[in-house]
Amino acid sequence: MTIRMRPRAGMVGVAAVAVTATVLTGPARADTAGGVSGHQATRAAIEAAVAAGVPGVTAEARDAEGVWKTAAGVGNLKTGEPRGKNDRFRVGHLTSTFVATVLLQMEAEKKLSLDDSVERHLPGLVSGNGNDGRAITVRQLLNHTSGLPDYFADSDYVATYVLGEGYLQHRYETMPHGKRVEVALAHPPVFAPGARHGFSNTNDVLAAMVVEKVGGRAYEDEVRKRIIEPLGLKATSTPGTGTQLPQPSGRGYSKLFFDTKPDRIDDVTEVNGSQLWGNTDIISSAGDLNRFYGALLRGKLLPAQQLKEMKTTVVNPDFPISSYGLGLERLTLGCGTSIWYRDGGTVGWLSLAALTDDGRHQLTFNYNGDWRADEILSILSAEYCGTSSRTR
Repeated sequence: MTIRMRPRAGMVGVAAVAVTATVLTGPARADTAGGVSGHQATRAAIEAAVAAGVPGVTAEARDAEGVWKTAAGVGNLKTGEPRGKNDRFRVGHLTSTFVATVLLQMEAEKKLSLDDSVERHLPGLVSGNGNDGRAITVRQLLNHTSGLPDYFADSDYVATYVLGEGYLQHRYETMPHGKRVEVALAHPPVFAPGARHGFSNTNDVLAAMVVEKVGGRAYEDEVRKRIIEPLGLKATSTPGTGTQLPQPSGRGYSKLFFDTKPDRIDDVTEVNGSQLWGNTDIISSAGDLNRFYGALLRGKLLPAQQLKEMKTTVVNPDFPISSYGLGLERLTLGCGTSIWYRDGGTVGWLSLAALTDDGRHQLTFNYNGDWRADEILSILSAEYCGTSSRTR
């Protein structure tokens, strides 16, 4: 799978590079009040991720036996406070599943068609340097076949807002929603619309803009009224221009200077939510995310036709055993088990939610550090195959 976040070592959109880190171990804390007595392999894989350098991990699984929660490592490097089982965190690109769900609901209500052009809803916005919103559909934004350039590919943007001193100096600034699109469209398309899949953060921002244009109100309001409130997701919120995380939560950490000071770790918990708007901004917990994804795949949020569209996938050429739907991805693990999942990060955080096709076996976990993404597949394999991928 591809963990999508900020560029590392010249790799745009993929953070799967192993970086030496201080080992920050801590005992795993499991809550089996829901009746689950297993998940030993998952717990071991989470502890191994912490031993490999992840500051802390919080996780929740749900299956036929009940609810299982665990946490390992630390939530605060300064105080040594442990990571919490109910921590809230920035979910990163899991935000896109919320946006896709809203757009599919709007399609079911005949407010739009996924085959509408982007130009129809955002006239004149996607243009210049060969980019043409008339040739790109809403569906192509959601399954990342638009060919639009990624604003993370712009070195000036990355240096100013994503890495090093630039991030530390500018993270409290309010960013207009269209700035990242403007940055992206200063570059030519990566490929012709519909030619193939190619992940671009720009697609996610544009999709949220379509939500606002069609709904006539803020994307945050649409997500709250259509998903958060109906499902009773008490730990889920959108930050707006806020910089803090609701409690309980740990701190988020990043190697902002990974290329020159690989051992340096910065606390990046606070950031103006506008810089993540519509793309990676939602804040939630493992429990709330399991409720959301479980309800989604069990047909509680979308009619059958729209859920079918969400689950219609295109091949991901960067990871051929995975295919990409609308805010969801499909993956067959080495043991033969197929799952739906969504992964992704933002500065300071890596998250993943996965579940079986019937939505009844779910796992969500979060790192409060944005490195060691290479450990994530081991946790998935442990939960759904019963063993760590590194031992198979």
